[in-house]
Amino acid sequence: MNILAIECSHVSFSAAVQYGDSIFEAHGAQWQKTAEGIVPLIEGVMASAGIDRSALDCVAFSSGPGSFTALRIGISVAKGIAWALGLPLVAVPTLPAMAASLQEASTRVMAVVQSRKGEYFYACFEAAELSSGNWHDQVERGEASAVVSAAASISGDVVVCGRRLEELAPLCEGEGIRLDDAVSFSARSLLPAAARLCCKADPAGLNAVAPDYRQMFVPGVGGV
Repeated sequence: MNILAIECSHVSFSAAVQYGDSIFEAHGAQWQKTAEGIVPLIEGVMASAGIDRSALDCVAFSSGPGSFTALRIGISVAKGIAWALGLPLVAVPTLPAMAASLQEASTRVMAVVQSRKGEYFYACFEAAELSSGNWHDQVERGEASAVVSAAASISGDVVVCGRRLEELAPLCEGEGIRLDDAVSFSARSLLPAAARLCCKADPAGLNAVAPDYRQMFVPGVGGV
């Protein structure tokens, strides 16, 4: 199966192509310039893979939660490509895909994405559901202390992962909780779920596909 995946939900952006048994990926240098950089990045990774757009089977994007603006950019580009090529569009939830990217089979993983300044979306996943891809959809939202309290209440080994979690670092350290900066999470991380979900996606239902914002955008209020 040939899949184009786009990830720009928070702090970084990347694109990946699965072409047969090979995977090609490219990362953007400046997240603040995602709007200008994502299309050239996609064109570059497609060229590296040596695949024509007509050979794609589906398009996938990281659906959130995450940055309101970044999610809109991601789905706009993904939906435009899918619409132009008549392909199914697959929305891959960001938090379980991020958690699964750690690939620690015996560990519970709490994935965290900043909602706005001082607030976070978070969800904890069992190793079994991460390996099977049968993810739950229970996402919480709260301040740093709430995230760490939730992690501390989980029995057994747990790792908290996410990007730019400096506020959580001393709190996690105080509770003896391991923190991972989620460097392994990128567009490549979306491909396993996209391959599973592609057969269920209908190109005719393109208009119904939307990001998972989990919040209302309020102009003038600090966010990411």
